[in-house]
Amino acid sequence: MPSFDTVSELNSHEVVNAVDQANRELAQRFDFKDTGARFELQELTVTLHAQVDFQLKQMLEILKLRLSKRGVDLICLDPKEPQTTLSAAHQEIALKHGIDADSGRKIARLIKDSKLKVQASLQGDKVRISGKQRDDLQAAMALLRGAKFDVPLQFNNFRD
Repeated sequence: MPSFDTVSELNSHEVVNAVDQANRELAQRFDFKDTGARFELQELTVTLHAQVDFQLKQMLEILKLRLSKRGVDLICLDPKEPQTTLSAAHQEIALKHGIDADSGRKIARLIKDSKLKVQASLQGDKVRISGKQRDDLQAAMALLRGAKFDVPLQFNNFRD
C-alpha cells in the first residue's frame, strides 16, 4: 500500500550557515560597529545580543532574511519577549521542529474531513499517510500544502 510521511524538520547546517552569515553582516554594518551586537546559536535557540531594543528588531530582520535565503521556513521561528537592562538587551528565538501531538491531530483531522481515500496515523513526531492509489496521496499532499499550520511541513519516505 503506497504511503508517505509528513514531517517537520530543520536543516541544522543551513541554520548554522545563516547565523554565521548574519554575524558577518553585523560586523560589516556601520550602525552595528563597536556595539557588541551578535547572534549566538545553541541547540535550537538563537540568542540576539544588542545594546538597545531597537537593534534587536533590526537583527531579527537580518536573521529572517538570511534564513529565508538558505531555504529555512520562517514559520519555525518562535521569538520570545526581549529582555532589556540598563546596559544591554537580548532576545531568544526558539526554532520549532517536529510535529507535536496537537498539530498531528489537526493534520489527521484535516485528512479525515477531506473525504479522500487515505488514512492518517500519528507515529511519534511524524504523520504517516497511506492509501491505495498514488493519485489520492498526491491530492493529500496538495491539501496539506494549501493548509496553514504552525509548523513547516515536508513530505518524505514516499513508498509505492
